[in-house]
Amino acid sequence: MIMPSWFSQPYPPEGASAAEGIRNQLGKPELDHLTILVRESAQNSWDARRDPGTTVDYRIDLRTVSAADAEAWRQHLLRSAPIDAHLPLRKSLQKSVIRVLSISDRGTTGLGGPTRADQVVDGPRDFVSFIRNIGEPRDTILGGGTYGFGKGILYLVSKPGVILVHTRCEYQGRLETRLMGAALWKSYQASENVGQRRYTGRHWWGDNSGEVIEPLVGANAAAMARSLGLRPFGEHETGTTVTLIDPDLEDTEPSEVADYLAETIAWQLWPKMIARSDGVVPMRFTVTCDGVTHPVPDPTESHPLRLFVAAYRAMAGPDSREVRSLRPKRLLGCLGLQRKPAVPFEATRASEIAGVERSVHHICLMRPAELVVTYWPGPKPASEFISYAGVFRADDGMDDVYASAEPPTHDSWNYQSLENRDHRSFVRTTFKRFGEELEGLLDLQGGGASEVAQVSLGAASDKFSPLVGGNWGIGSATDYGRPGDTKAPVPRRRPVPEPDPELDYEIVEEPANGNGSTGFSAGGATNGGHAGVRRRVPRARVTYVGEPYLDEYSGNAVLVQEFQLPAPIAQRVSADLAVALTTDGGREIDPPAGAEQPGLVGWEDEAGNLNAVPTFVIEGGDGKLWKAIVKPAADTMTEISIDVERVSL
Repeated sequence: MIMPSWFSQPYPPEGASAAEGIRNQLGKPELDHLTILVRESAQNSWDARRDPGTTVDYRIDLRTVSAADAEAWRQHLLRSAPIDAHLPLRKSLQKSVIRVLSISDRGTTGLGGPTRADQVVDGPRDFVSFIRNIGEPRDTILGGGTYGFGKGILYLVSKPGVILVHTRCEYQGRLETRLMGAALWKSYQASENVGQRRYTGRHWWGDNSGEVIEPLVGANAAAMARSLGLRPFGEHETGTTVTLIDPDLEDTEPSEVADYLAETIAWQLWPKMIARSDGVVPMRFTVTCDGVTHPVPDPTESHPLRLFVAAYRAMAGPDSREVRSLRPKRLLGCLGLQRKPAVPFEATRASEIAGVERSVHHICLMRPAELVVTYWPGPKPASEFISYAGVFRADDGMDDVYASAEPPTHDSWNYQSLENRDHRSFVRTTFKRFGEELEGLLDLQGGGASEVAQVSLGAASDKFSPLVGGNWGIGSATDYGRPGDTKAPVPRRRPVPEPDPELDYEIVEEPANGNGSTGFSAGGATNGGHAGVRRRVPRARVTYVGEPYLDEYSGNAVLVQEFQLPAPIAQRVSADLAVALTTDGGREIDPPAGAEQPGLVGWEDEAGNLNAVPTFVIEGGDGKLWKAIVKPAADTMTEISIDVERVSL
C-alpha cells in the first residue's frame, strides 16, 4: 500500500492565491459557520445528483475516533506533516480524544474527471474543481452553486483547516475510488537548503511519489479508508464523504451540536424533503452523533415550517401567482402565499439564524434548484396570532440573474451589487411585487376589521365566557389533530366558587315504580304516594376555570375554555357558540350569507384525548379538568358558552 504524505505548495514565480485569501472569500456572513456548512455541502450534493429521478442520501456524522483507529490517524496523517506553526494538525491529532465531522452523500456522481488541473478534457472536472481550483464557474445547469467559493467553509469549521475527501466516481468507463487530504491555513516562509522560500499555506495529503501530488486510488484508497474507519462504499455505489478533522463546535456538547444540525437542515433544506408529484423525495437527511441518530424534523408536521410547506404547494399548484416585471417585460417567477391564525412559537437557535422568531411573516426565496436562499421578512400583521408564509421560486430563465445577485454564501439577493441595469430592475421589482401581494393579503392599508387579538380580563357571567377578538382569516374547515407543544400563555384564572348548599341541589320527581329512575344516590324526602317520588339531587352545573386562551391544533389557532363539572352526576355538555357584537353588547347567532361561524372541534380530557362530537356525556364530581376546543370565526370576537343538562340513566 502506498504510504501517503504531505505536500506544501510553494509560491510559483508567477504568483498564486494565498490560503488566507481563500479562507476569507466568504466575507463576514450573518449566518453562523455550521449553518453555512449545511447549506453549502447540501448544495454540492444536490448539484452532483446522479439521476434526477432518484433520492440523494445526505448525512452528517459527528463522531469520536475509536481507540482502535486513533493510532492510524496519527501515523498516516502526521507523516511528513508541516510543523504546527505552518499547519496545526499535530495539535488536533495528539489530543486524547480525536473528533471528526463527516458529511457524505450517496446517489451522487462522486468527484470524477481528471485529478490534475492542467489536463484538458471534455467532460466534468469535479475532482479538480473541488480539491485543487478555486473560483471555477459552475458546470451544472440550474445548479445551486456558482463559483465554488462556499467550499471554503469546510476548512473554516475544521480547527486546523484540514479535510479528507473520500470519493467514488465513474472515470474512463469504470468505477474508481479516490482518497486525498487538503488543508488551508496561512501563508508562510521557511528556510531551506537553497535559502528562504515562500509558501501559499495550501497543503495536500496523498501519493507524493510523482511530480505532482495525487490522490490514493483504487485498492490503495479503499485500504487507507478502512484503516481510518471511514464510511465504505457499496459495490456499485458512488458518492463522496468529506471529513473535517477536529471540528469547531464552539464549546458546545457534541449531542447538542447534532440536534442543532438536524434542525438547521429542516430550516435550510426543507424544500428537498417534500415529495414530488411522482412520490419521490429529492433528498433524504440523516444526522448522527457517536452512532446515535438525531432525527431531522419533518417540515410537513413541524410548526411553523408546515406553513411554508403549504405556501410551497400553493406556489406549485393552481393557486400559484405569477410575479412579473413590466419594464422590461419578463416573468420573474411564481409565488405561493398562505395566511393562517397561529399561536406564536418559541424561537430556537436554528429559526433565529434563519431570521424567523415567534411568528411567521416571511417569504422563502428560492432559485429553480429549490434550495432556500433566505427568508425575506414582510410586514408584521397587527396581531401576533396571525401568520403568513410565502414561497417564491425564480423562473428558469431568470436563474442567472438571481444567482449573480447572491454573495458567496448564497443567502440573499442584493440588486445593488448588479451592474446590468435590467438585472437590477428585475431583482428590485421582485421585492416590490411582494409588497403588493402582501398588501392585498393583509389589507395593510386599512378598511378591514381590526387585526388586534386580545383576551378580555373579565367574564360576562358564569354562563358566558370572556370574549377573544382578532382578525383570524381562517379558510375552509380544517382537520384538527392532537395539540402541539406550543401554547399561548394562559391568562389569570378565575377563582372557583365554593358550592352553595341550596343552589347546587334541585328537587326532581320520578315515577313511583322506578321506571326512568335517574340512578342518582343523593338523599332526600319522598312523599310515599303513588304519583311519584320526589328526590333532592345535585344540580347540573359548569364551573369555568380560567379565561379562554389561544392554543394550536395541527397548525391552526383555536380557542380553549377549561371547565369542571362539580356535581357527581352524569351530565351532557354542549357548546353554545356565537359571534359577539361589541358595539351594542349583542350576539350574532344567524350569520349573514357566506359568513363564517365559530365551530366546536371537540371535548378534550386530562389525558389529551379529543372527543370530536357536538355533545358529550361526562360523569362529574371527580375534579377533572375538561377543555372545550373551538375554532373561532374569522374577523370576529367569538363567544363561548357551555351548557350542561342532567342525564337520566
